[in-house]
Amino acid sequence: MGSTGSIGTQTLQIAEEFPSQFKVVAMTAGRNLPLLAEQIKKHQPEIVAISEEDLIPKLKDLLKTTSNKGNSFKCPQIIGGKDGLNTVASWNSADIVVTGIVGCAGLLPTLSAIKAGKDIALANKETLIAAGPVVLPELKISGSQLLPADSEHSAIFQCLQGTPWEENARLSTGIPTPGLQGIQLTASGGAFRDWSIEELQKATIKDATSHPNWSMGKKITVDSATLMNKGLEVIEAHYLFGLDYKQIGIVIHPQSIIHSMIELSDSSVLAQLGWPDMKLPILYCLSWPKRLKTPWKSLNLSEVGELTFREPNTKKYPCMELAYSAGKEGGSMPAVLNAANEEAVALFLDEKIHFLDIPKLIEFTCEKHKKDFKEFPSLDDVLNVDQWARKIIRQEADRKKINFSQE
Repeated sequence: MGSTGSIGTQTLQIAEEFPSQFKVVAMTAGRNLPLLAEQIKKHQPEIVAISEEDLIPKLKDLLKTTSNKGNSFKCPQIIGGKDGLNTVASWNSADIVVTGIVGCAGLLPTLSAIKAGKDIALANKETLIAAGPVVLPELKISGSQLLPADSEHSAIFQCLQGTPWEENARLSTGIPTPGLQGIQLTASGGAFRDWSIEELQKATIKDATSHPNWSMGKKITVDSATLMNKGLEVIEAHYLFGLDYKQIGIVIHPQSIIHSMIELSDSSVLAQLGWPDMKLPILYCLSWPKRLKTPWKSLNLSEVGELTFREPNTKKYPCMELAYSAGKEGGSMPAVLNAANEEAVALFLDEKIHFLDIPKLIEFTCEKHKKDFKEFPSLDDVLNVDQWARKIIRQEADRKKINFSQE
């Protein structure tokens, strides 16, 4: 799901590197039709869905051009729209679904996959953040495995293998994990980790989307710069591992070599290390519980030189605290936080607000939601508050005429 994005392209690279292990049977994409056509030619899936139905003729024309160049292949079934995404997510011949769609747009397809009994390689953290109370019961009904494909939660999951947690608790049940005292999510600090608070007044889109360690999409890279990505991961970890928020910490680790750590009841701390490369956590999801031998570069700590850590500055990263607050509030609040963040980041990338306006808009929206807060939201509630939050963000940004930074 999301084959032309960062997660999708790396997943397809893995399928190419391990052709005897993995076969791509279905894929979805947005508007990057030239790349999608290349992917279809190379992987020859059974079915493809694109987000907008009116783009289907353009994709078919691209595929005809491709086949006319002497690279004939059987054209897959091509469908579009939300129903198309849900159809692909629950495709009969698929065993595992990699959810690489960015944002809350991945929620309904992921639920479709779960209801169809598919195992999920979850790279779309918004699914649990916005709808954890809805998703967890569906997992219990279907028996689907929800495996974390992002680097931090994959690190936690890898460290838990062979611990009392593995023996007594199942991933994503929300049941407290025996023997697990707490976890530390590592954060690179993003594009502005060495900037002062005063310097952030001059932050540009180019600055915010230039990550020092990872190659990611623009939205996720901005989330890394605000540290909202880490706040969202805290909420996701709460649902994945059944931990209280006071058991989930964040530490800045500029080298991005330790991807996260766990502390067990006897005070032992276990960490998972590796080069900053998303292919490893994706591969672990696809091959779990086995490990496949790869030709990838081994980690050399002498080459790394040093591993450093520091506590995040809450004044510099207010989004992190907003996420903790929303998570502790629970109910419908994380869905509002997530939608507000997505919309605020989109406004920033469209050059309609300043970087420092992002947390101000999110905080305003979360405060406004308190009077209509729902403790036990349904799926419809989640979808409704998601749309409400996006509308509020746009209205408030327009009303303020983008004067937040001058207040």
